[in-house]
Amino acid sequence: MVDVTIGELVEDPRLGIALTRLAGEGGLDRPVRHPRVQKSGLALAGHFHGVVPTRVQVLGETELSYLDALAPDVRGEAARGFFSLGLSCVVVSHRALVPRAVVSAAEATSTPLYLSEARSSRTINALHALLDERLAPTMQLHGVLVDVFGIGLLLLGKSGIGKSECAVELVLRGHRLVADDVVKCEWRPPGMVFGCAADMLRHHVEVRGLGVLNIKDLFGVTAVRERKRIDMVVQLDEWNEKKEYDRLGVDDQHFMILHTPIKLVTVPVRPGRDMGAMLEMAARNELLRRAGRHSARELLARLEENAGLTPEMALDDQPESVLGAGTEVEADRLPAPAPSSLASPHWSDSERSQPAAKPVFGGPVHGASRPKGPLPDLPERHGHESSAWIPAVRPKGDDS
Repeated sequence: MVDVTIGELVEDPRLGIALTRLAGEGGLDRPVRHPRVQKSGLALAGHFHGVVPTRVQVLGETELSYLDALAPDVRGEAARGFFSLGLSCVVVSHRALVPRAVVSAAEATSTPLYLSEARSSRTINALHALLDERLAPTMQLHGVLVDVFGIGLLLLGKSGIGKSECAVELVLRGHRLVADDVVKCEWRPPGMVFGCAADMLRHHVEVRGLGVLNIKDLFGVTAVRERKRIDMVVQLDEWNEKKEYDRLGVDDQHFMILHTPIKLVTVPVRPGRDMGAMLEMAARNELLRRAGRHSARELLARLEENAGLTPEMALDDQPESVLGAGTEVEADRLPAPAPSSLASPHWSDSERSQPAAKPVFGGPVHGASRPKGPLPDLPERHGHESSAWIPAVRPKGDDS
C-alpha cells in the first residue's frame, strides 16, 4: 500500500502552505494512507463513527468555536477522546490561539499537531493536491509513450517489434517523447492515467544498431515532455495473414490500466509500412472523435439508410450510363409498365416518316434520327417523361 509519513508530507516543497508544528514531535513517522482529508466535528462531541485515523484531520473555526463554548473540564475530556483515536495528524486552520486542551491532548498522545495560517478551504485544497500526487496508485509498463498532436499514445508490443523506432520517427515529425522502455503510470482523479519516464531513463531512447540516444540533446527541449496523460493504447502486432484485424473501427476496444479503461487500437506491423503516418492518423482520428465525428459509424449509418431505399429511388440516383447498360439485362425482370400518353407517344405513318432534326441545344438524341418502328412503352418516372425519348421535331397535327 502506498503511504507517506507526516514528516515527508510537511517538508514537501510542493505543499504550497506554511504549517507550524505545535505538538507531537514523536509521531512524525505516522503514515497517511488516504488522499482525502477529514473534518470530524462530531468526534469532539463524542461521536467517533466514521473517523479514519490514517487521514489528515482538519479542525476549522467551527470546530474550535464549539470547544470554546464548553466548560474547561468538558473541553479537556472532548480533546482527549478525539486524540486517543491514534490519529496520523491534526491541522488547525486559521486560528491565532489554539485551546490549551487541544495542545495538551496532542502532546500526550504524540499526535502531530500543526497550525495553518490559511483558511480551511485553502488548506484542504493544498493537502488534497499534494496527497493526490504522493498517494496516487502506480504501476510500470514496458512500452513507449509519445505526445502526438496533444494525444498521449502508449505503444505496446513485444520486444524488438519497433516501438522505439516509431518514437524516433514521430520525434522527427515534430512530436514529443515522454518515456521509452519503462513507462510509470499514475492514476489521478476523477479517472485519468498519466505516464512518465523512469528517473534514470528520462529523455533517452534505445535503438538497435544505434545504441542509446538522448532525444533532448539531439532535438532540444521541445522534443521531450516530462509527463502526459495516456489517451490511447496502440498495440503493435506482427503481421499475420491468418489473423483478422478490425477494418471498420465501429466497436471500441479498451485496455485496462489501474482499473481505468483506455481506448485500444491494434495496428499490424510489416516491412514497408509507414508506421509514423499510421500513428499520426490514429491521433488525428481520436481528435476527430472527441469533436463528435465518428467516421466509421457515420459511414455505417449512411449504408443502413441507403439499404432501406426502394428500388425506384435507388435507380434514380444512378447515372444514365449505368441505367442504359443494365436495361437489356434487366428487361425481363421489370414489371409491365402502365399505359401512358406521355411515356408512349403514337404517331401516324405520315408523322413517322418525318426525319428527326437536331435539337436546339446539344447534339442529337440517341443518333441523328429516330429509329423506325413503334417506340417501346416506358414507365413513368416521377411524372416526367424520359429525355431520351422526347422527339426532336413536334409531329404534324399535334397542337398540344
